[in-house]
Amino acid sequence: MDKTLSGHKIGFAGLGNMGRAMARRLHEAGAEVVVWNRSDGPAEAAVALGMKRAATLPELARQIGDGVICVNLTTTEVVEKVVFGGNGLVEGLNADAMIIDFGTTGVPATQEFARRATWIDAPVSGGQVGAEAGTLTIMAGGSESAFQRALPVLQVIGQRVTHLGPSGSGQVTKLANQLIVAQTIDAVAQALRLAELAGVDPAKVREALLGGFAESRILQLHGDRMVRRDFAPGGRSEWQLKDVRLICELAASLGFQSPTLDNCRAQWEKFVVEEGHGDIDHSGLFLLYE
Repeated sequence: MDKTLSGHKIGFAGLGNMGRAMARRLHEAGAEVVVWNRSDGPAEAAVALGMKRAATLPELARQIGDGVICVNLTTTEVVEKVVFGGNGLVEGLNADAMIIDFGTTGVPATQEFARRATWIDAPVSGGQVGAEAGTLTIMAGGSESAFQRALPVLQVIGQRVTHLGPSGSGQVTKLANQLIVAQTIDAVAQALRLAELAGVDPAKVREALLGGFAESRILQLHGDRMVRRDFAPGGRSEWQLKDVRLICELAASLGFQSPTLDNCRAQWEKFVVEEGHGDIDHSGLFLLYE
């Protein structure tokens, strides 16, 4: 990787499977990366690769100064706490610093955060594989000037980077993505289980469908997981449910009604909450039909 970010100092808070891969790519692109993570292991692994570690969030903010701080966190509530809460980034945040939020965060909250700091909402699609390869799809919201400032960072992490409009636009687009993902996983699960019950090999059904109009990344990747019953977590079901709840929250705020969306939420609520499968991969929704 060429050193396109040489001379840049970038903070990174949240080193989950996606965050640690993103931070590593920024480091390999020549940036001086300072990380913070709630648990020690991922932060120590980052230091072993040559990154620096801040002991606290205010310290991270102070070290970055007027640079860019990336956050990749699990929920809207965690984003608010890490950035604006007690002992959060805000206690050391430079007035000219920029925050890039790579997580899936609620739309109204994102718009409020953008009133309190220079903010780009930049949720991603492509999973851990895309994060490691730098091929993520990034959906960005924020002012044009903020987007242009963030673009060198975004282009190291993603292959397709689109500026959708003002703050919150990236999150709206990600929720549209997640609506398609959540319902397509359900459709693929139903189709393969239906074939199986009818006595047709679901692995062969999947192969046949990959050449036709029903072909999708979900049929290709998650369909394979369903056939093999391999539901080791990549994208955890509890996070899929979190996103579906955010979709429903946005829909309700806009007066948008959809029986299929209501059913989608009911399926994910049943799978995660009632049956306790939140810690397995979201392709595991297939188990509802066994």
